Amino acid sequence: MFFRASSSRRRARALGAAAVALGLAAVTGCSGGGDAGDGKLKVGLVASLSGTYKPVGTELRAGFELYLETHDNKLGGREVELIVADEGDGPPTAVPAATKLVKKDKVDVLTGFVSGGSVNAVLPLVEQAKIPFLGSNARPPVKDLEYIWTTSFMSDEPGRAIAPYIKEKVDGPVYAIGPDYQGGYDELRGFTDEFKRVKGKLANPSGKTTWTPFPKTTNFMPYFAEIAKTDAKAVYCFYAGKAAIDFAKQYAQSDIAHLPLYTAFVTEGSVLQAQGDAAKDIYSVLNYSADLDNDANRKFVADWTAKHDSQPTTYAMSSYDAAAVLDKAVADAAKDGEVTPQTVNKAIDGLGQIDSPRGAWEFGAKEHAPVQTWYLRQVRKDGDQLANVMVEDLATLGG
Repeated sequence: MFFRASSSRRRARALGAAAVALGLAAVTGCSGGGDAGDGKLKVGLVASLSGTYKPVGTELRAGFELYLETHDNKLGGREVELIVADEGDGPPTAVPAATKLVKKDKVDVLTGFVSGGSVNAVLPLVEQAKIPFLGSNARPPVKDLEYIWTTSFMSDEPGRAIAPYIKEKVDGPVYAIGPDYQGGYDELRGFTDEFKRVKGKLANPSGKTTWTPFPKTTNFMPYFAEIAKTDAKAVYCFYAGKAAIDFAKQYAQSDIAHLPLYTAFVTEGSVLQAQGDAAKDIYSVLNYSADLDNDANRKFVADWTAKHDSQPTTYAMSSYDAAAVLDKAVADAAKDGEVTPQTVNKAIDGLGQIDSPRGAWEFGAKEHAPVQTWYLRQVRKDGDQLANVMVEDLATLGG
C-alpha cells in the first residue's frame, strides 16, 4: 500500500548556503563532466570517510567498489576510474570535495553522499555541470530532478513505513527523538506525520519531536530522564554512525530500557557489533535485510562476506545498486550512440526494473527514487553474532 507522504536549522542553512556559494564560485565556467567518449568512465564518489558518519560513508564506498571488483572494473563495458572524496560531516566539506571532482577531475557522474544537507548543497553544482547525480543514501525532496537520482530512498520514507505498525503494536503514546539536521528533520517528519494520520499520539510534552544537537550530542541520558517523566509506552528515533552507538548503549542502561525501541538505522552496519548486547531486541525499519531470500541477494552476500568480516548493510547495498544502475545505463547509452554524461542520464531514465539484493525495484517518475518494499527487522542472535533479522514486510513506498 502507499502512504501520503530553530536556531540549529538556521545555522545549518547558513553553512549550506556558504558552501554552495564557494562551490559555484569555483566551478564557474566549467562545462561539467569528462569525456566518456574516450572509452573510460570517470566516477566521482563522495562519502563521509571522517567524522560522525564515517561508518556509513565507508560502507558506501565499499559497496560500489565491490560491484566494480566483481565486474572486471567495468560499467557498461567501459573501464572505470573511480575517484573518491571525503564528505566529512556535511556541506562545508562536501561542496569543495564535489567541486574538485567536477572541475578538476572532470568526472562523468557523481555518486555516494551520506547527508541530505550535502545533497542540497551540491545541487546547484550538479545542475550547472549537467552530469548525473546518483545518490546512494537518503535524499530530501528537490525541485529540479532532471539529473538527480537516488538508489536508496527519500528521507521521510522509513518513518512513514513503520508508523502504522507501531500504532498497531503499542498501546499508548510514543516518544519521538532525533538529531537536529536535515536528515533528522526528514526522517522524524515522515514518522510523526504518518503516525498522526493513523491516529497515533506522541508522548512528547510539546506534541512535537525532541531534537538533539548534532553532532555534539554524545550524552543522551538527560533526554532519557525526560522521557521517563512522560507516559511513553515506546520510543521512535533515527540515529546513525557513532551517535547510534552512543544512543543504543546508553538506552540499555537508562530508566527507560524497558520501553520498546523502534528505530531507523540505529543498529545498521558496523555499529551493531560495537553496540553489543545493548542492541538486543531493538526494532528497525529498512529497505534491506541481509537475510532476504533471492538470487541477487545470495550473490551479493556471498561476495561481500568473502571480503568483509560482517554482513552487508543497506548502505553497501544501495551503493552496489548505484553501480548496477550505471552498468545498465552506460551499456544502453552505448547501444544508442555516444556515451556522455547526458546520454547516460537519459538512459537511467529509461531503465525500468532493477534486479537488486533488496528485491526488484524501479525509479519512480515523481521523485526519481526507488519504488520498493520496506521491512521490519529485529536484533537477534544469529549463530554467535547479533544480526538484524527480517521480521515482516511493512509497506511499498516510492514514486
